[in-house]
Amino acid sequence: MTDSEMTPRLFAADAEIVRIGEGLLDHSLPKEHWTHEAHLAACLWLLHARPDIWPERDLPDIIRSFNAAKGGINDDSQGYHETLTQLYIQGVRAFMADLAPGMVLTTAVNALLESEIGRRDWPLTLYQRETLFSVTARREWVEPDLV
Repeated sequence: MTDSEMTPRLFAADAEIVRIGEGLLDHSLPKEHWTHEAHLAACLWLLHARPDIWPERDLPDIIRSFNAAKGGINDDSQGYHETLTQLYIQGVRAFMADLAPGMVLTTAVNALLESEIGRRDWPLTLYQRETLFSVTARREWVEPDLV
C-alpha cells in the first residue's frame, strides 16, 4: 500500500485533538500517539486555538523539545525536519482559509486529513524525494523543486 492509499485515522471528538495539542506543548502526549494525523491535528489546533503561538516561529522548538522529552534525537537523519514542518504549516494555513466560519474542530481536522494536503505523500508532489530527505531540507527551509 502506498502512502496515498493509506486511510487516515480520523478523530471522534474535539477533546482528542485538544489533548494532542496540549500534550505536545506540555510533553504529556505519549510518543506513540505522535502520528502523522496528530502532527496535522496539532498544527490546525495551534492555528485555531493558540494565537499566542506563531507556528512558523515556535513549532520548530516545540517539536524538538517534545522529541527530546520522549527520548528522541533531532539530528541530520531523525527527529525534527524543518522543510516538512514549514510546508505543512503553509498547507494547513491554506486549507483553513477555505473553511466555513465556525466549523467544528473535529470536522475541520478530519476534512484536512482527507484532503490532498493531509496525505502523507503530499510533500512528494512538490519535492523530489532526494531533495526533501536531504540534510539541508531537514536543517532549513528548502523551496519546492517540482512546481
